[in-house]
Amino acid sequence: MLKQVMEIYDLLDRATITGAEVADYLREHGLTQIQVETVRGEQGSTDFVKVLLPGSNGRMQGGSAPTLGLVGRLGGIGARPERIGLVSDADGAITVLACALKLALMARHGDILPGDAIIATHVCPHAPTQPHDPVPFMGSPVDIAVMNRYEVDPRMDAVLSVDTTKGNRIINHRGFAISPTVKEGYILRPSDDLLTIMERVTGRLPVVLALSVADITPYGNGLHHINSIMQPTVATKAPVVGVAITVEVPVPGCGTGASHEIDIELAARFCLEVAKELGAGGCTFYDPNEFARLVSLYGPMTHLQTIGRERG
Repeated sequence: MLKQVMEIYDLLDRATITGAEVADYLREHGLTQIQVETVRGEQGSTDFVKVLLPGSNGRMQGGSAPTLGLVGRLGGIGARPERIGLVSDADGAITVLACALKLALMARHGDILPGDAIIATHVCPHAPTQPHDPVPFMGSPVDIAVMNRYEVDPRMDAVLSVDTTKGNRIINHRGFAISPTVKEGYILRPSDDLLTIMERVTGRLPVVLALSVADITPYGNGLHHINSIMQPTVATKAPVVGVAITVEVPVPGCGTGASHEIDIELAARFCLEVAKELGAGGCTFYDPNEFARLVSLYGPMTHLQTIGRERG
């Protein structure tokens, strides 16, 4: 998928790029069901892009195969005028849009996914930055609740949330890592099926991103979050797995010249393989019986999907 990654990288690496231009590019390559919406916030605007890809046995056409959501999480693809060029934070958007491009090519050549895929991200070449320890984060013109509203679709039966996860000292690995599955406030064990797919795609041992409970709570509660990779979990009942594009040393999300196309390609190819397997019934994100047992023993944890409340 390196060709698609490089094409999307070049497309996004423009000070004037818009969601409408991204949609036009995808339409030129055969995608037809694309939604673009511009949303304005206190610090500017961004264009949300959503691509719908019907599967051969997907629910959009009356089938029963599950729907995969691919969410490209980021604050912005650029931090202009503070930084010139594409920033590290753009990796999530590049990954999922490259998947859309590859799926369009596959469909033209007769390879159609069994289940539907819904791909969502946003395009903002002029996003603000914000302080964060150990390195600065990218900010966004709109808040997380707005992003979730446009990127997390209720039709998604399972979600891969792809995000640059380089601004930390928690993971020291060049490539990508996956998180444990998170569902309705519970951090579950990593999916064996996803670990197997990761091994096949990378040819190496799988790498798992460590999470704290704070990481799966909403932004705005004053707690430290590794980044926004797990924020889709607060807006859905579907199981969510983070696909973290990682490096060995802390790199700021607003850093330019910090995107590694080979690593993005690995993450994109992983997402594509999960899409194939999920729709065909060849992989699961979690064990429903184990999850039901957890809830029966310890009760629901859905309060972790809320902003919480202060206790005296």
